[in-house]
Amino acid sequence: MTAHPATPAPADAVTRGVALVARGRRETTAEVVVRELGRVLSVDQGVVRVGGLHGTRAEELLRFPGGQLAIALDLDDDTIGAVLLDDRGGIEAGQSVERTHRVAAVPVGWGLLGRVVDPAGRPLDARGPVESVERHELEREAPGIRQRAPVEVPLQTGIKVIDALLPVGRGQRELILGDRQTGKTALAVDAILHQQDHDVLSVYCAIGQRSTAVARVIDTLHRRGAMHRTVVVATTGDDPAGLQYLAPYAATTIAEHFADRGRDVLVVYDDLTRHANAYREMALLLRRPPGREAFPGDIFYVHSRLLERATHLSAARGGGSVTALPIAETEEQNISAYIPTNLISITDGQVSLSPRLFRQGQLPAVDVGLSVSRVGGRAQLPAYQAFAGELRLAYAQFEELERFERYGARLEGSRERELERGRRVRAVLRQPQYHAMDVGEQIAVFVAVTEGLFDGLPESEVAEAEYHVCRSVLHGAPDLVQAIEDGAELTPARRDVIRDLAAKVLVTLEQQEVGGADT
Repeated sequence: MTAHPATPAPADAVTRGVALVARGRRETTAEVVVRELGRVLSVDQGVVRVGGLHGTRAEELLRFPGGQLAIALDLDDDTIGAVLLDDRGGIEAGQSVERTHRVAAVPVGWGLLGRVVDPAGRPLDARGPVESVERHELEREAPGIRQRAPVEVPLQTGIKVIDALLPVGRGQRELILGDRQTGKTALAVDAILHQQDHDVLSVYCAIGQRSTAVARVIDTLHRRGAMHRTVVVATTGDDPAGLQYLAPYAATTIAEHFADRGRDVLVVYDDLTRHANAYREMALLLRRPPGREAFPGDIFYVHSRLLERATHLSAARGGGSVTALPIAETEEQNISAYIPTNLISITDGQVSLSPRLFRQGQLPAVDVGLSVSRVGGRAQLPAYQAFAGELRLAYAQFEELERFERYGARLEGSRERELERGRRVRAVLRQPQYHAMDVGEQIAVFVAVTEGLFDGLPESEVAEAEYHVCRSVLHGAPDLVQAIEDGAELTPARRDVIRDLAAKVLVTLEQQEVGGADT
Protein backbone atom coordinates (compact mmCIF):
# COMPACT_ATOMS: atom_id res chain seq x y z
CA MET A 1 0.00 0.00 0.00
CA THR A 2 1.35 3.38 -0.98
CA ALA A 3 1.27 6.00 1.73
CA HIS A 4 0.02 9.38 0.61
CA PRO A 5 1.60 12.42 2.21
CA ALA A 6 -0.71 14.53 4.35
CA THR A 7 -2.08 17.57 2.62
CA PRO A 8 -0.81 20.67 4.37
CA ALA A 9 -3.54 22.81 5.94
CA PRO A 10 -4.02 26.38 4.75
CA ALA A 11 -2.18 29.01 6.75
CA ASP A 12 -5.38 30.73 7.91
CA ALA A 13 -6.77 27.42 9.20
CA VAL A 14 -3.63 26.82 11.28
CA THR A 15 -3.92 30.31 12.74
CA ARG A 16 -7.57 29.75 13.71
CA GLY A 17 -6.68 26.45 15.40
CA VAL A 18 -3.96 28.03 17.51
CA ALA A 19 -6.36 30.78 18.53
CA LEU A 20 -8.96 28.23 19.60
CA VAL A 21 -6.39 26.32 21.65
CA ALA A 22 -5.20 29.53 23.30
CA ARG A 23 -8.75 30.57 24.07
CA GLY A 24 -9.46 27.15 25.53
CA ARG A 25 -6.43 27.45 27.79
CA ARG A 26 -7.59 30.82 29.08
CA GLU A 27 -11.04 29.42 29.86
CA THR A 28 -9.75 26.41 31.78
CA THR A 29 -6.98 28.12 33.76
CA ALA A 30 -7.46 27.23 37.44
CA GLU A 31 -6.80 29.66 40.28
CA VAL A 32 -4.67 28.33 43.11
CA VAL A 33 -6.39 28.69 46.49
CA VAL A 34 -4.29 28.39 49.63
CA ARG A 35 -6.10 27.02 52.68
CA GLU A 36 -4.62 26.88 56.14
CA LEU A 37 -5.81 23.76 57.93
CA GLY A 38 -5.29 22.66 61.49
CA ARG A 39 -6.42 19.71 63.53
CA VAL A 40 -8.96 19.43 66.36
CA LEU A 41 -7.15 18.19 69.45
CA SER A 42 -10.08 18.05 71.88
CA VAL A 43 -13.71 19.12 72.26
CA ASP A 44 -15.27 19.84 75.64
CA GLN A 45 -18.57 21.64 76.40
CA GLY A 46 -18.36 24.25 73.67
CA VAL A 47 -14.59 24.77 73.80
CA VAL A 48 -12.29 23.33 71.13
CA ARG A 49 -8.53 22.95 71.31
CA VAL A 50 -6.90 23.29 67.90
CA GLY A 51 -3.32 22.65 66.76
CA GLY A 52 -1.41 23.60 63.63
CA LEU A 53 -2.78 27.10 62.96
CA HIS A 54 0.16 29.18 64.13
CA GLY A 55 -0.79 32.38 62.26
CA THR A 56 -4.26 32.71 63.78
CA ARG A 57 -5.17 36.18 65.08
CA ALA A 58 -7.01 36.95 68.30
CA GLU A 59 -10.80 36.64 67.87
CA GLU A 60 -10.44 35.22 64.36
CA LEU A 61 -13.18 32.89 63.16
CA LEU A 62 -12.38 29.22 62.52
CA ARG A 63 -14.57 26.95 60.37
CA PHE A 64 -15.17 23.22 60.86
CA PRO A 65 -16.14 20.66 58.18
CA GLY A 66 -19.81 20.82 59.20
CA GLY A 67 -19.89 24.61 58.70
CA GLN A 68 -19.80 25.44 62.43
CA LEU A 69 -17.86 28.52 63.46
CA ALA A 70 -15.69 29.17 66.51
CA ILE A 71 -13.88 32.25 67.73
CA ALA A 72 -10.22 31.99 68.73
CA LEU A 73 -9.69 33.48 72.20
CA ASP A 74 -6.62 31.75 73.69
CA LEU A 75 -3.48 31.82 71.52
CA ASP A 76 -0.84 29.59 73.11
CA ASP A 77 2.51 28.61 71.61
CA ASP A 78 1.31 25.29 70.24
CA THR A 79 -2.48 25.29 70.54
CA ILE A 80 -5.49 27.58 70.16
CA GLY A 81 -8.45 27.70 72.51
CA ALA A 82 -11.59 28.47 70.51
CA VAL A 83 -15.17 28.89 71.69
CA LEU A 84 -17.93 27.48 69.49
CA LEU A 85 -20.60 29.82 68.13
CA ASP A 86 -22.78 26.94 66.90
CA ASP A 87 -23.87 23.54 68.13
CA ARG A 88 -20.92 21.16 68.57
CA GLY A 89 -22.68 18.28 66.82
CA GLY A 90 -20.35 16.36 64.53
CA ILE A 91 -17.09 17.95 65.75
CA GLU A 92 -14.60 15.33 66.92
CA ALA A 93 -10.92 15.14 67.74
CA GLY A 94 -8.79 14.57 64.66
CA GLN A 95 -11.02 16.57 62.30
CA SER A 96 -9.60 19.38 60.19
CA VAL A 97 -10.32 23.01 60.98
CA GLU A 98 -9.78 25.96 58.63
CA ARG A 99 -8.80 29.58 59.16
CA THR A 100 -11.22 32.12 57.70
CA HIS A 101 -8.78 35.08 57.92
CA ARG A 102 -11.57 37.31 59.26
CA VAL A 103 -12.78 38.30 62.69
CA ALA A 104 -16.37 38.20 63.91
CA ALA A 105 -18.55 40.68 62.00
CA VAL A 106 -22.23 41.49 61.60
CA PRO A 107 -24.23 42.91 58.65
CA VAL A 108 -25.29 46.53 59.12
CA GLY A 109 -27.62 48.89 57.31
CA TRP A 110 -31.23 49.96 56.90
CA GLY A 111 -32.25 46.46 55.83
CA LEU A 112 -31.92 45.33 59.45
CA LEU A 113 -34.75 47.53 60.70
CA GLY A 114 -37.71 45.37 61.63
CA ARG A 115 -35.63 42.19 61.66
CA VAL A 116 -34.67 39.66 64.34
CA VAL A 117 -31.12 38.34 63.94
CA ASP A 118 -28.48 36.52 65.94
CA PRO A 119 -25.05 38.10 66.69
CA ALA A 120 -23.69 36.75 63.38
CA GLY A 121 -26.47 38.48 61.45
CA ARG A 122 -28.33 35.26 60.62
CA PRO A 123 -32.10 35.84 60.48
CA LEU A 124 -34.29 34.35 63.22
CA ASP A 125 -37.65 35.66 61.98
CA ALA A 126 -38.26 33.37 58.97
CA ARG A 127 -38.29 36.37 56.59
CA GLY A 128 -35.38 35.32 54.43
CA PRO A 129 -31.84 36.69 54.21
CA VAL A 130 -30.99 40.10 55.62
CA GLU A 131 -30.61 42.79 52.95
CA SER A 132 -27.17 44.24 53.61
CA VAL A 133 -24.14 45.24 51.59
CA GLU A 134 -21.76 45.90 54.49
CA ARG A 135 -20.36 43.90 57.37
CA HIS A 136 -18.63 45.62 60.27
CA GLU A 137 -16.39 44.03 62.86
CA LEU A 138 -17.95 43.51 66.27
CA GLU A 139 -14.95 44.87 68.15
CA ARG A 140 -14.46 48.55 67.33
CA GLU A 141 -12.55 51.26 69.10
CA ALA A 142 -14.65 53.73 71.07
CA PRO A 143 -14.69 57.33 69.74
CA GLY A 144 -11.95 59.56 71.13
CA ILE A 145 -12.61 62.60 73.28
CA ARG A 146 -12.35 64.98 70.30
CA GLN A 147 -14.97 63.00 68.42
CA ARG A 148 -17.52 63.39 71.22
CA ALA A 149 -19.98 66.17 71.99
CA PRO A 150 -21.55 67.01 75.39
CA VAL A 151 -24.67 65.09 76.39
CA GLU A 152 -27.24 67.90 76.35
CA VAL A 153 -30.22 66.70 74.31
CA PRO A 154 -32.85 64.82 76.37
CA LEU A 155 -34.01 61.33 75.45
CA GLN A 156 -37.65 61.37 76.53
CA THR A 157 -38.76 57.97 77.77
CA GLY A 158 -42.41 58.87 78.39
CA ILE A 159 -42.01 57.62 81.97
CA LYS A 160 -42.76 60.39 84.47
CA VAL A 161 -40.42 59.37 87.26
CA ILE A 162 -37.45 59.10 84.87
CA ASP A 163 -38.05 62.17 82.72
CA ALA A 164 -38.67 64.38 85.76
CA LEU A 165 -36.28 63.02 88.41
CA LEU A 166 -33.72 60.86 86.56
CA PRO A 167 -33.30 62.45 83.11
CA VAL A 168 -31.52 60.52 80.36
CA GLY A 169 -29.64 62.35 77.62
CA ARG A 170 -28.85 61.20 74.11
CA GLY A 171 -25.44 59.56 74.33
CA GLN A 172 -25.75 58.70 78.03
CA ARG A 173 -25.31 55.28 79.67
CA GLU A 174 -28.01 54.75 82.30
CA LEU A 175 -28.03 51.43 84.14
CA ILE A 176 -31.34 49.74 85.04
CA LEU A 177 -30.78 47.73 88.20
CA GLY A 178 -33.06 45.43 90.18
CA ASP A 179 -33.99 41.96 91.39
CA ARG A 180 -35.79 39.40 89.25
CA GLN A 181 -39.35 40.25 88.22
CA THR A 182 -39.27 43.91 89.23
CA GLY A 183 -40.04 45.38 85.81
CA LYS A 184 -36.58 46.04 84.34
CA THR A 185 -37.42 44.85 80.83
CA ALA A 186 -40.84 46.53 80.94
CA LEU A 187 -39.17 49.86 81.73
CA ALA A 188 -36.74 49.50 78.82
CA VAL A 189 -39.44 48.37 76.37
CA ASP A 190 -41.60 51.38 77.31
CA ALA A 191 -38.63 53.61 76.52
CA ILE A 192 -38.26 51.93 73.10
CA LEU A 193 -41.95 52.32 72.32
CA HIS A 194 -41.85 56.05 73.09
CA GLN A 195 -39.03 56.69 70.60
CA GLN A 196 -41.17 56.23 67.51
CA ASP A 197 -42.53 59.75 68.08
CA HIS A 198 -39.05 61.27 68.51
CA ASP A 199 -37.17 60.02 65.41
CA VAL A 200 -34.94 57.72 67.46
CA LEU A 201 -34.07 54.23 66.22
CA SER A 202 -33.79 51.35 68.70
CA VAL A 203 -31.78 48.15 69.08
CA TYR A 204 -32.98 45.57 71.61
CA CYS A 205 -30.34 43.00 72.57
CA ALA A 206 -31.55 39.88 74.39
CA ILE A 207 -28.68 37.99 76.05
CA GLY A 208 -29.38 34.45 77.23
CA GLN A 209 -33.10 35.12 77.80
CA ARG A 210 -35.86 32.53 77.71
CA SER A 211 -37.32 32.08 74.23
CA THR A 212 -40.79 32.96 75.52
CA ALA A 213 -39.52 36.22 77.04
CA VAL A 214 -37.85 37.27 73.78
CA ALA A 215 -40.96 36.34 71.78
CA ARG A 216 -43.10 38.41 74.17
CA VAL A 217 -40.95 41.51 73.63
CA ILE A 218 -40.98 41.07 69.85
CA ASP A 219 -44.75 40.63 69.88
CA THR A 220 -45.13 43.82 71.94
CA LEU A 221 -42.98 45.77 69.50
CA HIS A 222 -45.10 44.52 66.59
CA ARG A 223 -48.44 45.23 68.26
CA ARG A 224 -47.40 48.69 69.42
CA GLY A 225 -46.09 49.70 65.98
CA ALA A 226 -42.42 50.09 66.95
CA MET A 227 -40.87 47.07 65.23
CA HIS A 228 -40.25 48.86 61.92
CA ARG A 229 -37.85 51.23 63.74
CA THR A 230 -36.18 48.53 65.84
CA VAL A 231 -33.52 45.85 65.35
CA VAL A 232 -33.65 42.83 67.67
CA VAL A 233 -30.40 40.93 68.31
CA ALA A 234 -31.41 37.79 70.19
CA THR A 235 -29.73 34.90 71.93
CA THR A 236 -31.45 32.50 74.31
CA GLY A 237 -30.20 30.41 77.20
CA ASP A 238 -29.95 27.42 74.84
CA ASP A 239 -27.40 29.17 72.60
CA PRO A 240 -23.66 28.57 73.11
CA ALA A 241 -21.92 30.86 75.59
CA GLY A 242 -19.74 32.24 72.79
CA LEU A 243 -22.76 33.50 70.88
CA GLN A 244 -24.20 35.11 74.03
CA TYR A 245 -20.85 36.80 74.63
CA LEU A 246 -20.87 38.41 71.16
CA ALA A 247 -24.50 39.62 71.31
CA PRO A 248 -24.03 43.09 72.91
CA TYR A 249 -21.04 43.86 70.67
CA ALA A 250 -23.12 43.00 67.60
CA ALA A 251 -25.97 45.23 68.80
CA THR A 252 -23.57 48.12 69.40
CA THR A 253 -21.99 47.73 65.97
CA ILE A 254 -25.43 47.86 64.32
CA ALA A 255 -26.31 50.99 66.33
CA GLU A 256 -23.00 52.68 65.49
CA HIS A 257 -23.71 52.32 61.76
CA PHE A 258 -26.87 54.43 62.16
CA ALA A 259 -25.14 56.92 64.50
CA ASP A 260 -22.32 57.42 61.97
CA ARG A 261 -25.02 58.61 59.58
CA GLY A 262 -26.33 61.23 61.97
CA ARG A 263 -29.15 59.26 63.57
CA ASP A 264 -29.95 58.92 67.27
CA VAL A 265 -30.12 55.30 68.49
CA LEU A 266 -31.25 53.74 71.78
CA VAL A 267 -29.65 50.37 72.68
CA VAL A 268 -31.04 48.12 75.42
CA TYR A 269 -28.80 45.32 76.73
CA ASP A 270 -31.03 42.76 78.46
CA ASP A 271 -29.06 41.87 80.45
CA LEU A 272 -25.33 42.25 81.19
CA THR A 273 -25.46 39.99 84.22
CA ARG A 274 -26.19 37.04 81.92
CA HIS A 275 -23.50 38.33 79.59
CA ALA A 276 -20.98 38.26 82.45
CA ASN A 277 -22.06 34.74 83.34
CA ALA A 278 -21.55 33.60 79.74
CA TYR A 279 -18.07 35.12 79.71
CA ARG A 280 -17.27 33.47 83.05
CA GLU A 281 -18.34 30.10 81.62
CA MET A 282 -16.10 30.59 78.60
CA ALA A 283 -13.14 31.67 80.71
CA LEU A 284 -13.40 28.74 83.12
CA LEU A 285 -13.67 26.24 80.26
CA LEU A 286 -10.57 27.83 78.71
CA ARG A 287 -8.77 27.29 82.05
CA ARG A 288 -8.24 30.99 82.68
CA PRO A 289 -7.51 31.85 86.33
CA PRO A 290 -10.68 32.90 88.18
CA GLY A 291 -10.95 35.97 90.39
CA ARG A 292 -13.71 37.42 92.55
CA GLU A 293 -16.92 35.35 92.36
CA ALA A 294 -15.05 33.12 89.84
CA PHE A 295 -15.16 35.84 87.18
CA PRO A 296 -11.96 36.33 85.14
CA GLY A 297 -9.87 39.38 85.94
CA ASP A 298 -10.74 41.22 82.72
CA ILE A 299 -14.53 41.19 83.19
CA PHE A 300 -14.48 44.94 83.98
CA TYR A 301 -12.70 45.61 80.68
CA VAL A 302 -15.21 43.41 78.82
CA HIS A 303 -18.06 45.73 79.87
CA SER A 304 -16.19 49.04 79.88
CA ARG A 305 -15.00 48.71 76.28
CA LEU A 306 -18.60 47.92 75.31
CA LEU A 307 -20.30 50.80 77.12
CA GLU A 308 -17.64 53.36 76.20
CA ARG A 309 -18.92 53.07 72.63
CA ALA A 310 -22.15 54.79 73.69
CA THR A 311 -21.70 58.50 73.03
CA HIS A 312 -22.98 61.67 71.41
CA LEU A 313 -20.81 62.24 68.35
CA SER A 314 -19.47 65.68 67.45
CA ALA A 315 -20.84 67.67 64.53
CA ALA A 316 -17.77 66.72 62.49
CA ARG A 317 -18.76 63.06 62.91
CA GLY A 318 -22.37 63.71 61.92
CA GLY A 319 -23.88 64.51 65.32
CA GLY A 320 -25.50 61.10 65.84
CA SER A 321 -25.68 59.36 69.20
CA VAL A 322 -25.85 55.93 70.81
CA THR A 323 -27.69 55.89 74.14
CA ALA A 324 -27.20 52.76 76.24
CA LEU A 325 -29.67 51.31 78.73
CA PRO A 326 -27.83 48.28 80.13
CA ILE A 327 -29.83 46.07 82.50
CA ALA A 328 -28.28 44.23 85.45
CA GLU A 329 -29.92 41.78 87.82
CA THR A 330 -29.27 41.89 91.56
CA GLU A 331 -29.96 39.39 94.31
CA GLU A 332 -31.89 40.73 97.30
CA GLN A 333 -30.99 44.29 96.21
CA ASN A 334 -27.30 43.66 96.75
CA ILE A 335 -25.85 46.42 94.60
CA SER A 336 -22.39 45.82 96.11
CA ALA A 337 -22.04 42.51 94.23
CA TYR A 338 -19.21 42.31 91.72
CA ILE A 339 -21.01 42.87 88.41
CA PRO A 340 -23.48 45.56 89.63
CA THR A 341 -20.60 47.46 91.25
CA ASN A 342 -18.59 47.35 88.03
CA LEU A 343 -21.50 48.56 85.93
CA ILE A 344 -22.40 51.36 88.35
CA SER A 345 -18.82 52.65 88.11
CA ILE A 346 -18.86 52.50 84.30
CA THR A 347 -22.25 54.10 83.62
CA ASP A 348 -23.52 57.68 84.07
CA GLY A 349 -26.18 56.80 86.61
CA GLN A 350 -28.61 54.06 87.57
CA VAL A 351 -32.34 53.48 87.90
CA SER A 352 -32.80 51.19 90.89
CA LEU A 353 -35.99 49.10 91.04
CA SER A 354 -37.28 47.96 94.42
CA PRO A 355 -39.05 44.62 94.99
CA ARG A 356 -40.78 46.19 98.00
CA LEU A 357 -42.35 48.91 95.83
CA PHE A 358 -43.21 46.30 93.22
CA ARG A 359 -45.12 44.22 95.76
CA GLN A 360 -46.95 47.33 96.93
CA GLY A 361 -48.14 48.04 93.39
CA GLN A 362 -46.00 51.16 92.95
CA LEU A 363 -45.18 50.69 89.25
CA PRO A 364 -42.71 51.43 87.84
CA ALA A 365 -41.01 50.37 91.09
CA VAL A 366 -38.26 53.01 90.93
CA ASP A 367 -36.52 53.68 94.23
CA VAL A 368 -35.89 57.41 93.86
CA GLY A 369 -33.53 57.50 96.84
CA LEU A 370 -31.13 54.92 95.35
CA SER A 371 -31.40 56.15 91.77
CA VAL A 372 -29.34 58.91 90.19
CA SER A 373 -28.54 60.47 86.84
CA ARG A 374 -25.05 61.94 86.72
CA VAL A 375 -25.92 64.00 83.65
CA GLY A 376 -28.82 65.57 85.52
CA GLY A 377 -30.44 68.79 84.40
CA ARG A 378 -27.95 69.33 81.56
CA ALA A 379 -29.97 66.84 79.51
CA GLN A 380 -33.40 67.92 80.66
CA LEU A 381 -35.93 70.33 79.21
CA PRO A 382 -35.96 73.64 81.12
CA ALA A 383 -39.61 73.20 82.15
CA TYR A 384 -38.68 70.21 84.33
CA GLN A 385 -35.92 72.11 86.06
CA ALA A 386 -38.47 74.51 87.56
CA PHE A 387 -39.69 71.83 89.98
CA ALA A 388 -37.51 68.69 89.62
CA GLY A 389 -35.10 69.48 92.46
CA GLU A 390 -37.88 70.58 94.81
CA LEU A 391 -39.95 67.51 93.94
CA ARG A 392 -37.07 65.09 94.54
CA LEU A 393 -36.30 66.65 97.94
CA ALA A 394 -39.95 66.66 98.99
CA TYR A 395 -40.35 63.02 97.98
CA ALA A 396 -37.26 62.00 99.96
CA GLN A 397 -38.60 63.83 103.04
CA PHE A 398 -41.97 62.19 102.58
CA GLU A 399 -40.44 58.70 102.58
CA GLU A 400 -38.60 59.53 105.80
CA LEU A 401 -41.79 60.84 107.42
CA GLU A 402 -43.69 57.75 106.32
CA ARG A 403 -41.10 55.48 107.97
CA PHE A 404 -41.40 57.60 111.10
CA GLU A 405 -45.17 57.24 111.10
CA ARG A 406 -45.00 53.44 110.94
CA TYR A 407 -43.50 53.41 114.42
CA GLY A 408 -46.55 55.23 115.79
CA ALA A 409 -44.90 58.64 116.07
CA ARG A 410 -47.24 61.63 116.38
CA LEU A 411 -46.69 64.29 113.72
CA GLU A 412 -47.44 68.00 113.79
CA GLY A 413 -50.07 69.48 111.50
CA SER A 414 -47.55 70.76 108.97
CA ARG A 415 -45.89 67.34 108.88
CA GLU A 416 -49.26 65.67 108.35
CA ARG A 417 -49.83 67.94 105.36
CA GLU A 418 -46.39 67.03 103.98
CA LEU A 419 -47.28 63.37 104.39
CA GLU A 420 -50.55 63.78 102.49
CA ARG A 421 -48.81 65.73 99.73
CA GLY A 422 -46.13 63.05 99.46
CA ARG A 423 -48.76 60.33 99.08
CA ARG A 424 -50.29 62.25 96.17
CA VAL A 425 -46.86 62.64 94.59
CA ARG A 426 -46.28 58.90 94.92
CA ALA A 427 -49.66 58.26 93.30
CA VAL A 428 -48.71 60.58 90.43
CA LEU A 429 -45.46 58.70 89.88
CA ARG A 430 -47.43 55.48 89.26
CA GLN A 431 -47.79 54.76 85.58
CA PRO A 432 -49.21 51.67 83.83
CA GLN A 433 -47.07 49.93 81.24
CA TYR A 434 -47.56 51.07 77.62
CA HIS A 435 -49.06 54.40 78.82
CA ALA A 436 -46.27 56.80 77.93
CA MET A 437 -46.87 60.50 78.56
CA ASP A 438 -45.62 63.38 76.43
CA VAL A 439 -43.78 66.35 77.90
CA GLY A 440 -46.82 68.63 78.03
CA GLU A 441 -48.90 66.04 79.88
CA GLN A 442 -46.14 65.38 82.41
CA ILE A 443 -45.61 69.09 83.12
CA ALA A 444 -49.36 69.62 83.63
CA VAL A 445 -49.58 66.76 86.14
CA PHE A 446 -46.49 67.81 88.09
CA VAL A 447 -47.64 71.43 88.31
CA ALA A 448 -51.01 70.25 89.63
CA VAL A 449 -49.52 68.00 92.31
CA THR A 450 -46.85 70.47 93.46
CA GLU A 451 -49.48 73.21 93.70
CA GLY A 452 -51.53 70.98 96.01
CA LEU A 453 -54.50 70.57 93.67
CA PHE A 454 -54.65 66.81 94.32
CA ASP A 455 -54.33 67.06 98.12
CA GLY A 456 -58.04 66.67 98.78
CA LEU A 457 -58.46 63.65 96.53
CA PRO A 458 -58.32 60.03 97.67
CA GLU A 459 -55.24 58.29 96.26
CA SER A 460 -57.47 55.95 94.25
CA GLU A 461 -58.90 58.93 92.31
CA VAL A 462 -55.60 60.61 91.43
CA ALA A 463 -55.17 58.67 88.16
CA GLU A 464 -58.56 59.82 86.84
CA ALA A 465 -57.84 63.40 87.91
CA GLU A 466 -54.50 63.21 86.04
CA TYR A 467 -56.29 62.24 82.85
CA HIS A 468 -58.70 65.18 82.99
CA VAL A 469 -55.96 67.66 83.90
CA CYS A 470 -53.88 66.53 80.90
CA ARG A 471 -56.83 66.85 78.52
CA SER A 472 -57.72 70.27 79.90
CA VAL A 473 -54.21 71.69 79.50
CA LEU A 474 -53.59 70.14 76.06
CA HIS A 475 -56.87 71.52 74.67
CA GLY A 476 -56.93 74.76 76.67
CA ALA A 477 -53.36 75.94 76.04
CA PRO A 478 -51.90 74.11 73.01
CA ASP A 479 -49.46 76.93 72.18
CA LEU A 480 -48.08 76.88 75.72
CA VAL A 481 -47.61 73.10 75.60
CA GLN A 482 -45.84 73.33 72.25
CA ALA A 483 -43.52 76.05 73.57
CA ILE A 484 -42.59 73.89 76.57
CA GLU A 485 -41.88 70.89 74.35
CA ASP A 486 -39.70 73.13 72.15
CA GLY A 487 -37.57 74.08 75.17
CA ALA A 488 -39.27 77.11 76.70
CA GLU A 489 -38.90 77.69 80.43
CA LEU A 490 -41.78 77.20 82.84
CA THR A 491 -42.14 80.85 83.85
CA PRO A 492 -44.48 81.86 86.71
CA ALA A 493 -47.00 83.12 84.14
CA ARG A 494 -47.03 79.78 82.27
CA ARG A 495 -47.25 77.92 85.57
CA ASP A 496 -50.26 80.02 86.57
CA VAL A 497 -52.03 79.21 83.30
CA ILE A 498 -51.54 75.46 83.84
CA ARG A 499 -52.60 75.68 87.49
CA ASP A 500 -55.79 77.63 86.64
CA LEU A 501 -56.80 75.17 83.90
CA ALA A 502 -56.13 72.20 86.20
CA ALA A 503 -58.02 73.77 89.12
CA LYS A 504 -60.99 74.57 86.89
CA VAL A 505 -61.35 71.02 85.59
CA LEU A 506 -60.97 69.55 89.08
CA VAL A 507 -63.73 71.81 90.42
CA THR A 508 -65.97 70.72 87.56
CA LEU A 509 -65.28 67.06 88.34
CA GLU A 510 -66.08 67.62 92.02
CA GLN A 511 -69.37 69.31 91.15
CA GLN A 512 -70.32 66.45 88.84
CA GLU A 513 -69.60 63.92 91.60
CA VAL A 514 -71.67 65.91 94.10
CA GLY A 515 -74.53 66.20 91.63
CA GLY A 516 -74.38 62.49 90.87
CA ALA A 517 -74.42 61.66 94.59
CA ASP A 518 -77.47 63.91 95.18
CA THR A 519 -79.28 62.29 92.29
